[in-house]
Formats: sequence, structure tokens, C-alpha cells
Amino acid sequence: MSANRPKVEMDAIDRSMLRLLQEDGALSNAALGEKLSLSVTPCWRRRKLLEDQGVITGYQANIDRRAIGLDLLAFVHVRFNMHSDKTADNFEAVIRSRPEILSCHKITGDADYILQVVASNLDAYGEFVERVLRRQAGVASIQSSLALREVKCSSRFPIPEGA
Repeated sequence: MSANRPKVEMDAIDRSMLRLLQEDGALSNAALGEKLSLSVTPCWRRRKLLEDQGVITGYQANIDRRAIGLDLLAFVHVRFNMHSDKTADNFEAVIRSRPEILSCHKITGDADYILQVVASNLDAYGEFVERVLRRQAGVASIQSSLALREVKCSSRFPIPEGA
């Protein structure tokens, strides 16, 4: 998704639809339409338009990471000593290919990137750092902060009331 993408115009029903789908992405069009006081066809059309416009980018189940053995969560600051487009492109390609990296953001400040990484334990995380991060060209430093307690974890966005 482009950072320069124009804002999509939505009405109150579209915003309500987004709120409901963030709560339960498995809602059928019939159930969604009932909650929105719409018949199935208009509900489907609105949902499809939000998908086509790139507002809805996909559907997934929310999983408790600990239930599947991913007990460690780390926030990792990566700083580079050389800043070429090729170095950044290569790093970002590797990052996109790694399933244990939940998010990666190019940031301002002391580091160049911040990553959110999960692992089964400290040994697995250490191996990831050595085998993946330290092998990337141009990496000058890696600073990890391990989560001691998860206070809030959500992928739901606040949907503005109206514009």
C-alpha cells in the first residue's frame, strides 16, 4: 500500500461495517447485513467495494501466540553503518520473508528500523539474531528489548466517526 494513497470516502454504514468486521472477520454477509440493517446484496456490494478500494486488505484469525509456543516477544532496533538503497532493499526483502518478524518499520531516531519478533524462547531468539540479523550487510548494531508483560495487543484500528 502506497504511503500517498488518498483517503477513501466512507459513510457511517461503511465505518460500522469496518468496526464489526474487525471484531469478527468471519461474519457472513447475511449476519453483517442484519447488524447493519441492510439486505444481503447491498451489504455484499459495500464489503466488496471496501475490499476493492484496499480498505479491507484481508481476513485472518487472531491467535494467542503463547498457545502455539511463541513465548518470547522482542522489539528490535536495527541501525546501519551504510545507507544505500541496495542495502535497504536487501534487508527489507529478508525481513519480509521471515515469519517470526511480525512487523518492521523504518523509523526516525537512533535506529533505522524497529522490528517486532516472536520466538519460542531466548535460545531460539538468539539463534534468529545470529543467523538472520547479524548476517545482513551494513548492520552496525542490534538492540533488543524483551517484553516482560503484554499489556495490550491488538491489530484493530480505531475507526473515525465521520468526516
